[in-house]
Amino acid sequence: MRAHPGTARRTVLAGSIALALLATAPAAHAHGDRPQTPRGSLVLVGGGLKDDNTQVYGEIIKRAGGATARIGVITAASVPESQDPHAGDPDLCSNSACNGAYYADLFRKHGAADAEWIPLDTDHVANADSDAVVARINSMSGFFFGGGDQYRYLTTLLHGDRHTDSKVLAAIRGKLAHGAVVAGSSAGAQIASGADMVSGGESYEGLRDGSAPGYYEDPARLAYIPEGGFGFLRSGLIDTHTGAYGREGRALRLAADTGHDRVYALEENTALVVDHPGTRREQLTVLGPNGVAVLDLRDAHAHTSASGWTLRGARYTYLTDKDQYDARTWAPRPAPGKRPLTPTSTEPVPANTDVFFSPADPDGTPYAWRTTARALAATRAQNTATATTFESGPRFEVTFRKTRSFSAWTGDGATAQTLIGMGISIAPR
Repeated sequence: MRAHPGTARRTVLAGSIALALLATAPAAHAHGDRPQTPRGSLVLVGGGLKDDNTQVYGEIIKRAGGATARIGVITAASVPESQDPHAGDPDLCSNSACNGAYYADLFRKHGAADAEWIPLDTDHVANADSDAVVARINSMSGFFFGGGDQYRYLTTLLHGDRHTDSKVLAAIRGKLAHGAVVAGSSAGAQIASGADMVSGGESYEGLRDGSAPGYYEDPARLAYIPEGGFGFLRSGLIDTHTGAYGREGRALRLAADTGHDRVYALEENTALVVDHPGTRREQLTVLGPNGVAVLDLRDAHAHTSASGWTLRGARYTYLTDKDQYDARTWAPRPAPGKRPLTPTSTEPVPANTDVFFSPADPDGTPYAWRTTARALAATRAQNTATATTFESGPRFEVTFRKTRSFSAWTGDGATAQTLIGMGISIAPR
C-alpha cells in the first residue's frame, strides 16, 4: 500500500531561497486588482486526512455542489515525477501526478461527479499561466490542495519576487469569490495563510532561537515567508499537524515574533471550515475526530532575557467536532449537546516532560500539550499545571492555568472535550 501523501514531519525543498526576493512589497494580486470578497468557503485540514473520513470529504463535496461536484486536485507541493525514484511504481510513488490521481480517485469514491488532477508542479510551472488550464479551472466547482511543502505552491502559482497571482491562481480566487469551495490538507491548508506563513521549524528550537524570514535547509529552524501564502484566510496565522508534531510552541513564538494575535492550530484528520472568509461575517466550524486550537495572544507579553524567551498572558481554546467560532468577536460556541464540565477527579495532573513531542525523545507521545490541558480541566485538585520540554539548555516550562473565564465542555458528562480560555505561559527554567 502506498504511503499517504504529504504526511512526513519534515520536508526539505531542494534548492535555496534568495531572501532579497522575499523582502519585496506586500503581496498583490494579478494585474494589481483588489481581491474579490469571497462568497465561497474554505475547508482546511491539519494533515493526515484518512481515506475513510466521510465527514470531511463529504463536506467538501457538498460545498462543491453535491452530486454535481467537480473537484480540481492540485498537488504542486509534492515533488514532480522527475524527482521521484519510484515514479513508475503505483504502490511506492509519491509525486505530484501520483498523489493527484490518488486524491481524485478518493473524491470520486466519496461521491463527487468528477475529480481530476490539474497538471501543476515544479516541472510544469508554465501551466500556471496556460489559458487551457484556466479553462479547466473555470469548469470546476471545488478545489483541493494536497500536502508536501507549501513553498512549492509559491514557486508554481505565484510570480516570484512580485508575489502576484498566476492566471490559474487568479482563476481559483475568482471561483472562490463566486461560491466555490477551496480545500486543502497539510501544506494545502498552510498555503491559505496570509502574511508570515510558516515555512518550517520545531517548537523547541523556535522557543530557543526565535524565528527568521525565509526558507532554511535546517528543518528545525523556525522560519516564515513574510509575504505569506495565497491569503484566503487572514484572520489568524495557520499551523498544521499541531498536536501530532507538538507545534504549539512554534506557533506561539512565530505569532509573538511577527505581531499576530491569533493562530488557528489545526490537528490531523480534522477540518476547519470557514464560511465568508475575509469578511465581517467570517464563521468557523470544526469537523472531525480531533480538534483545532485557537491561540489568543491579544493580552500576551513576550520578552527575551539572558536566561531565554518568555511569554505570558496567552490563551488556549481547543475546539472539537461541530464547535463554532466567530472570528470577528473571538467568540467560541460549543456544539449543541455539549455542556459545561463539572470536574470530579481529585487526581493530580500527570507529569509531562515532553510537552512538544520532541523528535529526540524515543518515549515521547503525540498530543502531549492537549493531554495536560484536558487533565487540568478534569480535576478539581489543582488550578494550574506545568509541563516541560524534553530538551534543556534552557529547558522551557509551560504553565497551564484555569483563568476566571475558563470553561470546559463535555458531550458525555465525564471527559473534557472542548476547552475555552485556558491561560498559557512559557518561560525558561
